Amino acid sequence: MTMNRRRFLVASTTVVGGAGVLAATVPFISYWTPSARARAIAAPVEVNLEGLEPGQQISVDWRGQPVWILRRTPEMLQRLDALTDSGELRDPYAEVATQQPSYISGAQRSVQDEYLVVVAICTHLGCVPSFRPEPGSITADWPGGYFCPCHASRFDFAGRVFRGVPASTNLVIPPHRYLSESRIEIGVDPE
Repeated sequence: MTMNRRRFLVASTTVVGGAGVLAATVPFISYWTPSARARAIAAPVEVNLEGLEPGQQISVDWRGQPVWILRRTPEMLQRLDALTDSGELRDPYAEVATQQPSYISGAQRSVQDEYLVVVAICTHLGCVPSFRPEPGSITADWPGGYFCPCHASRFDFAGRVFRGVPASTNLVIPPHRYLSESRIEIGVDPE
């Protein structure tokens, strides 16, 4: 075998091998980048609150999870205040930091007392609780709130969990900010 032919074969093999490595690398790297669908799911959600009446609740999807927005009435807020020091709640002052962003504090668990923004997934096993605002609709002493039909966990109008139920923590408050009096953006912290 001549030296020129050997150099040609080595160069050809190197070029073909390099092209093969490059052809295998491109799909491998593109596999790591999120798809358009995944990017859309993780995107913030803007919600118009204009038509939401006191006592009404709407549901929106954020990151593939249902998020409830409840416009609380003055009566609902009074019931929250009455429950806070009653001893019936497991975490009445929302002290478990992982259940809400740092800018959410206190018994109301909201940026604006009138609105509750909460992930609608029970913290016990992931069922979706039902909205039961009528006092006495579950038990005679039921003050109104959220009831999980899977294992009977109960939450008040701030998403705080009652004592003696399977769920051990309050419902999660997602990051959100108010863009105006009637618009919020879920998935973004306030600046």
